[in-house]
Amino acid sequence: MTSSAHESAAARLLEAYRSGQATSPLSADFPDFTVEDAYQVQMIQVGRWVADGDRIVGHKVGLSSRAMQRQMRVDRPDFGHLTQSMAFTDEAPITAGFLQPRIEPEIALVLGRGLSGPGVTLAQAISAVDYVLPALEIIDSRIANWRIGIVDTVADNASSGGFVVGQRPRLLREVDLAFAGAVLTRDGEIVGTGAGGAVLGGPLNSLVWLANTLGGFGESLAAGSVVLPGSMTKAVPVTRGCSFHLQVAGLGHVSAVFA
Repeated sequence: MTSSAHESAAARLLEAYRSGQATSPLSADFPDFTVEDAYQVQMIQVGRWVADGDRIVGHKVGLSSRAMQRQMRVDRPDFGHLTQSMAFTDEAPITAGFLQPRIEPEIALVLGRGLSGPGVTLAQAISAVDYVLPALEIIDSRIANWRIGIVDTVADNASSGGFVVGQRPRLLREVDLAFAGAVLTRDGEIVGTGAGGAVLGGPLNSLVWLANTLGGFGESLAAGSVVLPGSMTKAVPVTRGCSFHLQVAGLGHVSAVFA
């Protein structure tokens, strides 16, 4: 794709944000669309958000569990950017105008020091984590009816929408993330169960993948970054006025309440 095609694809997604109207799949309209092109489209949008006054606060890894890869019909992880405007408060009503939101239960990693790939090891990733928190990611798609392939979701900032983190940090030594079991409820009914090991064998492996993949794009993870390593279950649709509650063994709980 040409740079003008990148700009055109980014403009369509930005218009979907502005208008609240989803667009058709980019993969259908740009037949030579590659994953590398899709990341260029993502970066254009991120640049626009920052220029308009938003701030990058972290990154997310998407499609890092087999459950999510099967649900979205893809075969590899991807990453997106988290901005300040995407952050919502635990248990406070969420009033943002999402298009077709879904919820994912995750374990958020907050970095005490930066990570810059390629070449980041698991030991370096462990030493960089300051604390961990239970988290709920709100994924959303600017592509109509979630008719996405890998290039569509990558271009669409890895289908990011928002996120909520718990209020009681835990140190890594206090919990085994891979074996931490999670129970997700919607309006009091269990809608998902999983464990940290569903995410590339453990959230720390996802952090390593992210740091090294970002390095290939000339980006790094800054100290203080929030990293959402991926969902422990399938994504669950959000319905009007519903509330979600996530309990993670050893980590505590977090809630997302939709007004």
